[in-house]
Amino acid sequence: MIEFVKGKVDYISPEYLVIDHGGIGYKIFTPNPYVFQIQSEETIYTYQHVREDILALYGFKSREEKSLFTKLLNVTGIGPKGALAILASGDPSQVVEAIEREDEVFLVKFPGVGKKTARQIILDLKGKLADVAPELIPDLFTHKELERRDASARALNEAIEALKVLGYAEREINKVLPSLKDEKLTTDQYVKKALQKLLK
Repeated sequence: MIEFVKGKVDYISPEYLVIDHGGIGYKIFTPNPYVFQIQSEETIYTYQHVREDILALYGFKSREEKSLFTKLLNVTGIGPKGALAILASGDPSQVVEAIEREDEVFLVKFPGVGKKTARQIILDLKGKLADVAPELIPDLFTHKELERRDASARALNEAIEALKVLGYAEREINKVLPSLKDEKLTTDQYVKKALQKLLK
């Protein structure tokens, strides 16, 4: 298995680039060849794809990108071209975040990804990307933290609706919102805290 190829970029096309390494030209398919420049010295992390009728090299700027690519290949319905399209169309950290958040709407924007495939990506990869590409997942996007943030956002929205029912105008609520937004409280706690500020 070829881990990486280091050399000068000899040729760039819409689908692949050619790296000159010691006088041998390696044809490497990559998400976006145009992030490289002709004659620039590059280290490209590679994945060797072997099938009966295919022997191809896929290359990436970082090990994290390569790791995400190989993980996507494990998803039913996604081949090398589909995985490349996902990496070409979206920033890897956004893709990881979308998977962790179960954001199907974001994932179906990629070429060849329908609702069924998006659901399969989430099913197969959610919670399994931290060990593969830790640099792509900030601590604030860990699974438990995401759940806490989502619950907190729901609680805040419910509290706002409760305050409206109590007769507070939207402009009054908006005045106290900035002091509540970074808190992680239950609906009841949000209502109580907002009332304390509104009644001052």
